[in-house]
Amino acid sequence: MATRLKAMGSLPKLIQSMRKEAPKHCNPVLPSLRRAFSLYDQINLIDNVPEDQLRFQEFNETSFTVNGVKYEGSLLCVGNLLMSWTPRQFSEITPDSLSIFQTIRPIPELLIVGCGRNIHPVTPELRQFVKSIGMKLETVDSRNAASTYNILNEEGRVVAAALLPYGVTS
Repeated sequence: MATRLKAMGSLPKLIQSMRKEAPKHCNPVLPSLRRAFSLYDQINLIDNVPEDQLRFQEFNETSFTVNGVKYEGSLLCVGNLLMSWTPRQFSEITPDSLSIFQTIRPIPELLIVGCGRNIHPVTPELRQFVKSIGMKLETVDSRNAASTYNILNEEGRVVAAALLPYGVTS
């Protein structure tokens, strides 16, 4: 009990001595926004994509522009290979429409399905088919699918994208 009283008696002195000490503020200098953006521009690899690497640049309701070439309709991309793809609506995406993945090697780690303007849930049959091949499946709208494909492909990852035009709504 005596120790506790002694500690309680010294507490006000401790607090008072701490108040007397000048606080040591450390103001790290943060880069300005202009500097931060200019540094980002210097390390932005997307603008320096090799010519043999696919890069989605634009899209509209019915087409995609890839490496400066405009392609109408749906596209299937695997690594740096690009091909026209038959489905015109999300309901036409079936295991048969993706059967090419049974023969492609190396097997892409991820299949990004661009559903058009809106995200749609895939059927259990399609999900099981993709899983049986050894790929993961991601369904997003076509704009985000193209962007994700660009980033992962730029990183050198083996990915695939099955994209419906952005104007597709069902």
